[in-house]
Amino acid sequence: MMFKNREDAAKKLAKKLGWLKNENPIILAIPRGGAIVGNVIASELGAKLDIIVSRKIGAPDNQELAIGAVMHDRSYFPNERLMIMLNVPQNYINQEIDTQMKEIERRLAKFRGSKEYDLKDRTVILVDDGVATGATMLVAALWIQNQKPKKLIVGLPVGPKDTVDKLDVIADKVIVLHSPVIFNAVGEFYQEFEQIDDCVVQEIMSKYGYKIKVF
Repeated sequence: MMFKNREDAAKKLAKKLGWLKNENPIILAIPRGGAIVGNVIASELGAKLDIIVSRKIGAPDNQELAIGAVMHDRSYFPNERLMIMLNVPQNYINQEIDTQMKEIERRLAKFRGSKEYDLKDRTVILVDDGVATGATMLVAALWIQNQKPKKLIVGLPVGPKDTVDKLDVIADKVIVLHSPVIFNAVGEFYQEFEQIDDCVVQEIMSKYGYKIKVF
């Protein structure tokens, strides 16, 4: 399956999520690309859009290898198997969390102006424009479940089967339009997959009444 762009993927995904419209769901998007998808879905479902930011912690000798990820409240979700295998020292983890927290706080200030969430007893739809390893989405899903929502639905245009299976263990339901076994990168399933600037996300979020900080 090939999508024209993020808007096209989001419209197709929104049709699969229409059954949730009467539950007054909150759409939680992972920026930046996920904000485009989330905006379309929120519009189609008449729902509120919000964003959530998680940042992966890379291995000491390979920053692309996620040994865990951190959320905006400093809650850290480790990949314990990798941490033990690589013998990662705790002081390295602490330093990396400090570094990633700065970026999380920057994005939250720019995109929503607050670090406070109220998800208890809400139907939450967590979305992005796709996942590969899924490290940031997996920890976002874990964190959301810790907030005791009514239910957590993950919505994705595309993601590899092994990652989708991991998300399925955490979420109450995963809805994915395309889940190939052979998978290289999210962008290969889009005809148009341009980089998204912060200002695009800010413009979207301002429509939903968020008091954002302009840098």
